[in-house]
Amino acid sequence: MESMEHKDAGNAAQLLQLVSFSVANEEYGLDILRVQEIIRTQQLTRVPNLPDYVEGVINLRGKVIPVIALRRRLGLEAVDSDKNTRVVVVDVHGQTVGFIVDAVSEVLRISSETVEPTPRIGQVEREYIAGVGKLDSRLLLMLDLERLMNQAEIGATVQ
Repeated sequence: MESMEHKDAGNAAQLLQLVSFSVANEEYGLDILRVQEIIRTQQLTRVPNLPDYVEGVINLRGKVIPVIALRRRLGLEAVDSDKNTRVVVVDVHGQTVGFIVDAVSEVLRISSETVEPTPRIGQVEREYIAGVGKLDSRLLLMLDLERLMNQAEIGATVQ
């Protein structure tokens, strides 16, 4: 019986640990291992000639990192920050980058079996979404950081 249990455990779906956050009333998720930290918004230094979705840079413990307005990057309308606005600090292509999100919700554990490929509808939304996780009555859009910010864009924001 014990060998049977081990066999079943090997076939079990992988549990994904995700940080969930909202942008424009949609819920998104990132692998928790990609998230370095979550901080409150702070004073940004604007840098000339950067793409419009780059809000500016901040000094995070002696390291200057670019901060991306995720709403603008996704082609959504910009809104003013409020008490729930956070900066999710992640690693993309070996660079530390902050993404401004409307609010951070929670850390979730979902089965990899509940994640489905992104439906083939619109081009822009789909190109940044790795899949859609199903949580009871909610859907969680899984962000693909490498597609959201390619290496050339990261290089342009950091220099």
